[in-house]
Amino acid sequence: MNVKKFTAPTSREALRKVRESLGPDAVILSNRQSDGGVEILALANDDAASLSSPAPHSPMAEPMPSLDLNLPHGRAEQRMEPRFDNMAAEMPAQPVRRVVASPSSYASKTAAAAPAPAAQPPRTPALDVDQITAMVASAVASAKQNAAAEMQVMMSEIRAMRGMMETQLAEIAWGSTQAREPQKAAVLREMLAAGFSASLARYLIEKLPADRDAADSMRWIKTVLTRNLSTMANEDALIDQGGVFALVGPTGVGKTTSTAKLAARCVMRHGPDKLALITTDAYRIGAHEQLRIYGKILGVMVHSVKDEADLRIALKELRNKHTVLIDTVGVSQRDQMVTEQVSMLQGAGANVKRLLCLNATATQETLNEVVRAYQGSGLAGCIMTKLDEAAAIGNVLDVVIRQKLNLFYVSNGQRVPEDLHLADPAYLIDRAFKLKRDVVNTQYLDAELPMLMSNAGNDQAMREVHLG
Repeated sequence: MNVKKFTAPTSREALRKVRESLGPDAVILSNRQSDGGVEILALANDDAASLSSPAPHSPMAEPMPSLDLNLPHGRAEQRMEPRFDNMAAEMPAQPVRRVVASPSSYASKTAAAAPAPAAQPPRTPALDVDQITAMVASAVASAKQNAAAEMQVMMSEIRAMRGMMETQLAEIAWGSTQAREPQKAAVLREMLAAGFSASLARYLIEKLPADRDAADSMRWIKTVLTRNLSTMANEDALIDQGGVFALVGPTGVGKTTSTAKLAARCVMRHGPDKLALITTDAYRIGAHEQLRIYGKILGVMVHSVKDEADLRIALKELRNKHTVLIDTVGVSQRDQMVTEQVSMLQGAGANVKRLLCLNATATQETLNEVVRAYQGSGLAGCIMTKLDEAAAIGNVLDVVIRQKLNLFYVSNGQRVPEDLHLADPAYLIDRAFKLKRDVVNTQYLDAELPMLMSNAGNDQAMREVHLG
């Protein structure tokens, strides 16, 4: 038996040496790792066959005698030396055989010995081009949507950080200004107590000329506010010129009473034949009757309309009248009917000038909402109502100034027509600062002014306030 040992750095190299030396049918006896790499013991296929079935009475089956020459007294004794065939007899009955063969023979034997493969599940049909395109488009759209959402969140965080930094810097700046120029803090406190917004007050304080005391600074503030309060100089623009005017506004602001007061002024100037009254208020109980009573007192016919078609017909019939006053239904500034009402007046077939009634007792936020809702394509002017009920009027004057409205009249009572007056800018501004003295809990502490002014943004409309 010819057992050979092969060593190599890798198993592949060792198997190659076995195949080159013993042929492709060589039998692998052992395969182990050694210090130098891999060690393989192998023998030829013919020697392995002789080991598995030795012939009877074969000389190789009997042990060969040998002499032990190292025994004492020079005696020689026979003993049996193990041979390689006895090594094979001591091996397991069914040794594991690894045959290094050519790829083709190894593949054929492996295929024959391998069990039959299990039944494969049916394959999914291949996707066509349209399906692949749709999947790619969906993935791209999803990625864009996720990226947009992340970008929006990041921009929101950046804006929040920016707002916080601006607030802190403004608070520090106003604290320094308050300590350095105390007269500005006094003027600021007066404006806030009068009802003016923090944004308008901040803008004017920033533009206030230096080296002025508190009294001189207040005079400058009043002058700037008076100059920016746009009013009607005389009644010629409305009473003498005539036209079609519609009084609009939310419920309860005094539209019907203001309509009656204007009607009385027109009758006193031109007579009842030159005036016509129209009401669109078919919702409020008694609204038509209230205006009809005023018309009966003035000797003026009152016409009732329901929609744009009726209004168009009525205005066509009354085109010879010098002045036509329309009392509209009161609608909340947050109601969709505001847009419908504005559209009805604009599509009436005549140049209808809208006069917005502003309640002096309303908050500044509410007045801003009312103006934005009823603005439409533009307002001809406004009327300040319930001046006698307001604790402060700086709020409504602030809205008129910032919204660039033309203030026609102010109403301070229910009497017709006595309690309707032309707007006087100087009087209204002076009255705004006098009323604040009777208002309780409107004074701000010095420590509160920096925080209050830091939260006041610079309104875009402030840039159009005239200072000179």
